[in-house]
Formats: sequence, structure tokens, C-alpha cells
Amino acid sequence: MFKTITSKIDRDRDYPERQFVIDTLTRVLEGTLYDHLPHDFHTEKTDAGEYIPLRDRRPSVKYALCKTVVDDSVSLLFSEGHFPSVDCEDEATRDTLADLIKESKLNEVMIDAAQRGSVGSVAIFMRVIKGRVFFESKGTQFLTPVWREDAPDTLASITEQYKVKGKTLAALGYTIDDDDLNADFWFKRMWDDQAETWYLPWKVRDDNAVAVVDTGKTKTHGLGFVPAEWVKNLPGGNGVDGACTFKEAIDTAIEIDYQLSQAGRGLKYSSDPTLLIKEPAVDEQGSIVKGGGNAIVVSAEGDAKMLEINGTAAQAVIEYVRMLRELALESIHGNRANADKVSAAQSGRAMELMNQALIWLADKLRISYGEGALLSLLRKIVLASAKYPLKVGGEEIEALNAKAKLSLRWPAWYAPTYADKQTQAETLTTLRTGGLLSRETAVKSLADGYDIEDPQDELRKIDADPPPPVADTPKLQKPNPDSND
Repeated sequence: MFKTITSKIDRDRDYPERQFVIDTLTRVLEGTLYDHLPHDFHTEKTDAGEYIPLRDRRPSVKYALCKTVVDDSVSLLFSEGHFPSVDCEDEATRDTLADLIKESKLNEVMIDAAQRGSVGSVAIFMRVIKGRVFFESKGTQFLTPVWREDAPDTLASITEQYKVKGKTLAALGYTIDDDDLNADFWFKRMWDDQAETWYLPWKVRDDNAVAVVDTGKTKTHGLGFVPAEWVKNLPGGNGVDGACTFKEAIDTAIEIDYQLSQAGRGLKYSSDPTLLIKEPAVDEQGSIVKGGGNAIVVSAEGDAKMLEINGTAAQAVIEYVRMLRELALESIHGNRANADKVSAAQSGRAMELMNQALIWLADKLRISYGEGALLSLLRKIVLASAKYPLKVGGEEIEALNAKAKLSLRWPAWYAPTYADKQTQAETLTTLRTGGLLSRETAVKSLADGYDIEDPQDELRKIDADPPPPVADTPKLQKPNPDSND
């Protein structure tokens, strides 16, 4: 069904096949897959009386199953309680990067990037403007990456090229002839390790036109690396794009939409049943003969019925849809847990077991978006600080230590309960007493559960404010039986 629906989308042959694939997957994610279909679901016949097939109608019910799985997995990946902390042997570098993450709202950018990238890939761009660092995520529908031959994991350039109307360019300040306001132009720009190069727009249907650099908009950064990260969503894909998070569930999701829409139509028919009269008795004027109680009187061989749909059919559809949902979620590792069946508060470990499939999905995404993209962006910030004086909180900072090793410290999937914390505290105490664990490692393991942003600062606070000694519990004196008190 997915191929049938997408075959009706007007495809621009000037773009490569990859652009069309990402476009259709993006429509599924954004809930606009059916927008190009010409008829509403309740429209069953054309004005000429011809029947309209279901494949040409827009469903009246849309269950955003694919987007739900994406949102759930991204929430486990980069939400406020799941965003990783920066770990570095250089404390100054670590603290500065932590402040830059907050000031640049990198957490929000990574959430947006992971959602956009669920179709297969996403690009995250970095800019330094007046000492401040900015990030932006872009869909890759019109982007083309090139990797270095001597380092296949390092970007050599990213090129953006798409069509735009002449009147849109005129509104942006470009000089466009009046005859070309409705013509299509190519817009192009390219990022490499030295500059962000813009090109003057040229007409699509002009075979003699060539791309000319727009020197007025081109900016040279001289960073020595492409200020962007190309993120492949999941292992697999075609080499440029990773595997889509929800592709295996698209056909099932479409089936759910149409089944629920059909069930809705059936319920509407039940509310307005059709009257069928078979050979009714009529008088000389041709009017139907009615008897007492507003009943229709028919001939001896006549019959009258109310055509309606009972609730059995609707219930069967609901059960079928429920099964389809389970199969779709299982195929893309979505969350199949039923909150109605949870009767009491669950421990963090119990929640992990209940949502194990979703955690497996988020764990894979940690590799591409966390250990891959986020960590690489942080390294590029460190390198950029050697080229440009960066500012944090309005104050200029010194160049960061480029030789310091960076790593990410991920929090637990689910917040621990008080019972979990008690067990964890007892375990850490035993390991510390036995000399099998350092204080720093113990504090780091507790950092997420107790909102400790800087373990080193916490250790200094502990040293400055040691706990009081444990006082002996006073013993109670036994009462004297001979005493009158």
C-alpha cells in the first residue's frame, strides 16, 4: 500500500532517487503522507457517479504509530534526564564544554536532529558568530556529502542544492527578470574545510548556465574541518543514509489508518440505518399506506427492514487493529508495554525489562547520535577555540585543551526508586570499604540520580564538609522495681 500511495506523488526527475525516498519517509514522519490524495474518505463517488477506490481517499483517522516510536526512542536518547554528561581529564575543558552545551541549547538541537534523522540521516551544522557557538540540524533531502579519500570517516564537503521559484529569489534581494519570476532556479551552496561557498542562482532549463560563486555571501572560516556532522541513523542503509527507524512498520500503519477509517464509517451507518421497503402497498395516489403506530403496511408478499450494522463488525476491526499495532511495534522495537496493566510503582530495573525492546533501539541510537555525532561536535568546539576566541556567558574564554580526551557519561535509562538508591548505596559502601572502588568513581555513579553536575566539585565539597562521626546510641536504664517512681 505504501508503494501504491507514493506512486501518486508527483516526482521531480531532476532530483536523484535518494531525494524522493527521503521525501516519502519524511511525509510518513510528519503525518502528511496522504495529503496528495484527491478525495476525502467519506467521498465514495465522483460527481459522475463513479466509485472512488480506497487508495484514492485520505483516511479520516490517522494513528501516528511511526512518529510515536521515534518520539519515545528520542526521549530515551536526549531528553533532560537522559542527556549525557561530558567527561574529560582536563577539568577546565569539561566545565567549559558543559556551559557551552547549555548556552547553545545543544540538547534541543540533538533532539531535533534525532527526530529528523529517523528517516535515514541528518546533518548538524556548527557556526561561530562573534565568539558564540550555534548549532542547527538540517534534513538531508537536498544535501549531498563527500568523504575524504584518505579518511573515509571524515567529511570533505557537504553540498546543498534545490529548486526555488524566481519570485522567491526576488523577494530575497536577487535580481530576477520579470519574465522569470515563475521560472525554476537552482540554489546551491557548499561547506568544506575552509569556507561556506554560496553560488548565484541559475535557471534550471538553461543548458548553458554554469554555477558562479557569489563572493558577497561566501564566508571563509579556515577551521581546517567541515563545520558539520553527517549522522547515519542506524546501521545499514545505502552508505550515505543509515537505516530508517520505522520503515518496516509503514505498511502496517497505513492498514491501521484505513481499517479505523472504515470502522468509523460503519459506526456512522449504524447511527443512520437505511430503510428498505419491498413491494409496499400503495393507494390510488401512489402514497405508501400506513397503519396505526406509524407502521408501514405492506402487501401479503411485501417486506420492510431497517438495514444497519451491528457492533460485532466494529469490535472485530478493533481487535484486528490491536494485533496490527503489536506486530508493527515488534518489527521496529517500539514500546509495547500497557500502562493499564501496571498496578504499582516499578523499580528502574523493572521498567527496563518492561521496555527492553525500546531500550535496545535507543541503545543503537546512542552510538550514532551520541558516541558519533555529539562527541565529534564537542571535539570540533575544542578545535575551533584555537582558531577563534569563544565566549561563554558573555565572557571570553581561553583556548581549550585539544589533547584532552573526551568521553560521554550516560545516565540510567530510568530514574532509580528509593529502594534502588538504598541498594546502590550499600553496594558502593561495600566496594569502597573493600578497596575495590575509588571515591571519584563512586560519586560519578551517583551523579545522575542526585543531580551532581561536576563530580570533582562534589568531591571537594565532601572534603570541606566531612560527615559527623557516628555517635553511640545511649543505653536505656532499667527501672528499679523497689522504687516508688
